[in-house]
Amino acid sequence: MSQLPSADPYLPGHGDPSWEAESYDLDLSYDLAGNQLRGSAVIEARALEELSRVVLDLAHLRATKVTLDGASPRFAHRGHRLVVTPRDPIPAGETFTLKIAYAGRPRPLVVRHHGDAGWEELEDGVIVAAQPHGAPTWFPCNDRPDNKAPYRIRIAAPNDYTVVANGTLTTKSRGAGATTWVYEQDEPMATYLATVQIGRYDVRELGSEPPVRAAVPADPGEGFEEAFGRSAEMVETFTELFGPYPFPAYAVVITDDDLEIPLESQSLSTFGRNFMDDDWDCVRLVAHELAHQWFGNAVTLARWRDIWLHEGFACYAEWLWSEASGGESADWWAEHHHERLSDLDQDLLLADPGPELMFDDRVYKRGALTLHALRRTVGDDAFFDLLRTWVAEYAGGNVVTADFTALAATQTGADLDELFTAWLEETDLPDLPDPQ
Repeated sequence: MSQLPSADPYLPGHGDPSWEAESYDLDLSYDLAGNQLRGSAVIEARALEELSRVVLDLAHLRATKVTLDGASPRFAHRGHRLVVTPRDPIPAGETFTLKIAYAGRPRPLVVRHHGDAGWEELEDGVIVAAQPHGAPTWFPCNDRPDNKAPYRIRIAAPNDYTVVANGTLTTKSRGAGATTWVYEQDEPMATYLATVQIGRYDVRELGSEPPVRAAVPADPGEGFEEAFGRSAEMVETFTELFGPYPFPAYAVVITDDDLEIPLESQSLSTFGRNFMDDDWDCVRLVAHELAHQWFGNAVTLARWRDIWLHEGFACYAEWLWSEASGGESADWWAEHHHERLSDLDQDLLLADPGPELMFDDRVYKRGALTLHALRRTVGDDAFFDLLRTWVAEYAGGNVVTADFTALAATQTGADLDELFTAWLEETDLPDLPDPQ
């Protein structure tokens, strides 16, 4: 059999560029005691070229039955891929429906450069942290960030647990041994942003427009208000700076376990108990994950090499929240981090850092500094108009760096070639422009 496809060189062995999913409908049942997941996925899809096979990503779980437009194709597992072979090739442009029943004991997937990601058992519950490669650990998918689709996620879990997933909770029905939760994410979503969080949580209302909620342990202890109490105010501030919040609601989940880092998902973010603190290093991450709802979730990269369009923007939002909430100004943070970066190795190409450096902290900080350099060059009014236009124009879609630089030049009317070349295409750290 020929080599299986990859959609992105930063994540080899994931994604098939020859077809795209148009929607996912997932029906799941999870046994926490035995870590047993049973699922059924209905994927509405379209062939982008003639298909003699359909390659999906599915890790550690086994498909038990597959139908393609009602027929029974041949299917086989090859490592972390599921290969479906139709009786006759699917013509380019034609739509088709895959139905896949599957089951197994889910666990994270480990890949080179990126460590482990995916469905993970907590001390008492589940967390799904899928960036960039963990989606296949809980559902069959075309695991590439440039294939966004709406989702319906139906999951049955024990009655004394709360389930939080992407989108809007549309129904919740309690049975004899399990409660079934149905979430619908109508806005297009990349596979790595899909998530399910299961725990013994209480749900608190933090804001009403849009609804902002927190799922917290029954006894969260001290620090919740200090870290998350201003979440609704953050939404309001970022709405003014970036444009309307892009989804119907926002949720934060705080697990009873400590977590190494917070987790970004579409319409929600997940934190460990250890982030409930008023220390700036905790508060800034609350702002960072919220900002990803605009930069990363609504507007999503098409290629992993352009990760600065997510992390640089979210990092800059930290500085903007500091400025808006009475802390240090964005100017102060920019000068501070510019000095820090100047003492580090100058071997990072921001527009193409490579898979081993794509989550390096220098991508975050240099990305934010690029935006501050742009702000100082074009002025506040033009800069924030640009950010709002960027979100409004590309929400629901995928982008590359050239889309942003082209829009910036068109929107501001400034000659920005030298600025973007220095910050994005060269490794040496440029000087920040003087403030206007």
